[in-house]
Amino acid sequence: MKMKSRFDRNFDIINYTLLGILLFIVMYPLYFVIIASISDPNYVNAGKTLLWPRGLTFEGYAKILEYKEIMIGYKNSIIYTFVGTIINLVVLIPASFALSRKELVGRRFFSLACLFAMYFSGGVVPLYLLIKNMGMFDTIWALVLPGAFSINNMIICRSFFVGNVSEELYESVKIDGGGYMRFFFSVVLPLSKAIIAVMTLYHALGHWNGYLSVLYYMRDPNKYNLQLVLKNLTESISTKTLATEGMSAEYLASMQKLNEMVKFSTILIAALPMIILYPFVQKYFVTGVMIGSVKG
Repeated sequence: MKMKSRFDRNFDIINYTLLGILLFIVMYPLYFVIIASISDPNYVNAGKTLLWPRGLTFEGYAKILEYKEIMIGYKNSIIYTFVGTIINLVVLIPASFALSRKELVGRRFFSLACLFAMYFSGGVVPLYLLIKNMGMFDTIWALVLPGAFSINNMIICRSFFVGNVSEELYESVKIDGGGYMRFFFSVVLPLSKAIIAVMTLYHALGHWNGYLSVLYYMRDPNKYNLQLVLKNLTESISTKTLATEGMSAEYLASMQKLNEMVKFSTILIAALPMIILYPFVQKYFVTGVMIGSVKG
């Protein structure tokens, strides 16, 4: 094995040190939320839970699990995320591939139209009126159809197809008697696993964290997603904490502690599914970032 030079060893030490510092900066906030959610709020507010939990308690999680709407919110969020992401991919990938082909008639016009729509939109009020007039209130379609096509992600996908799908591949399919449909499903999609995985993560994260669209278009509490349910839960506890007239000091202190614990617990519960999903597509994430830096 070739011995590293002194310069290479010093370079590695600097790299690992900087990466370690960066990893700490990125990971510590999540670690702090975890230990704060199972610590006594008195220790958290006093700054005594910087490295490990103090006054171990799971009262915050117990309170959240008592709230029956949590499971309803989880179910709705999973449905909205799954259906919305599938629709995004079905619309985005074929459209991006088509716009990457030079022989597409009107390619420049469609590209300019997409760019115009990306910079100029009708705004919230026209979209609200449109969804209302189409009778989509309290339906999943109000959440997944307006954002079915993302211009930013289309540009990323189009750059991927331009740089990774060569014309020779299409020529070989054409020689075998195939057309664009066969080329797309037999050649392009198998070569696009990286960009599909990255787009799946992007869109799933957007749907999972969706809040304003649910707040605008959903009136039935049984159709709220997890984000809105958790917001209502924290607000209800805060309201009880503020309504202190005639309450004992002990009750007020307990409600304040519960409010602090629930805040940290809700952060972790809301982020947990995406934290679990990320490692499965992490190896494609760097590829997606690099693709986005290439102009198409």
